[in-house]
Amino acid sequence: MISSNNSYKNIVKTYNPLLRIAGTDEAGRGCLAGPVTAAAIILPAGFNHPVLKDSKQLTERQRNELLPLLKKEAVAFGVSHVYETEIDKINILNASILAMHLSLDQLSFRPQKIVVDGNRFKPYGNIPYECIIKGDGKFWSIAAASVLAKTSRDAFMEKIHQEFPMYNWAKNKGYPTQEHRRAIRKHGLTKYHRKSFRQLPQQLVFEM
Repeated sequence: MISSNNSYKNIVKTYNPLLRIAGTDEAGRGCLAGPVTAAAIILPAGFNHPVLKDSKQLTERQRNELLPLLKKEAVAFGVSHVYETEIDKINILNASILAMHLSLDQLSFRPQKIVVDGNRFKPYGNIPYECIIKGDGKFWSIAAASVLAKTSRDAFMEKIHQEFPMYNWAKNKGYPTQEHRRAIRKHGLTKYHRKSFRQLPQQLVFEM
């Protein structure tokens, strides 16, 4: 059972219930391998949950327990990956925004406004948007999007872990942990590594 977090409940807010708001967020921006993943979600008016918050502040178990609830309660949602080859071509910021746009494309209902976690975004059609620093700690829809993005990306990394178990992506999910970097030193880079990223603290040049 998901335990509650009442101290957080008073921080997260909801928008004007008369507007159809889509929240969007990404996961995996700082990773050395794998895609950047974004989600967009429209929650029903009046939605709230005592546990929901920024996915990074939740345990893996809490995220996995929230996932089916969010999918069931959502008016609409979408999740999209942008993979490492595209990240290397257009850079991680543009790839993150592209992933958000692709997740918005999947919504079965057109939002009247978009709220974005962070401070950078690009216009999505003619729909007004607002960037909110630490928005996943202030608005239900952004917090929900963060959970959808994080769980989807984690599942992808656990899948490709089976192909390259020496990097232990099932645990580190592609983030620059000491374990991950030791594996890079020993085994080199895979097709899933982002070649445009500095994979090791030293300034090394890898073949593309």
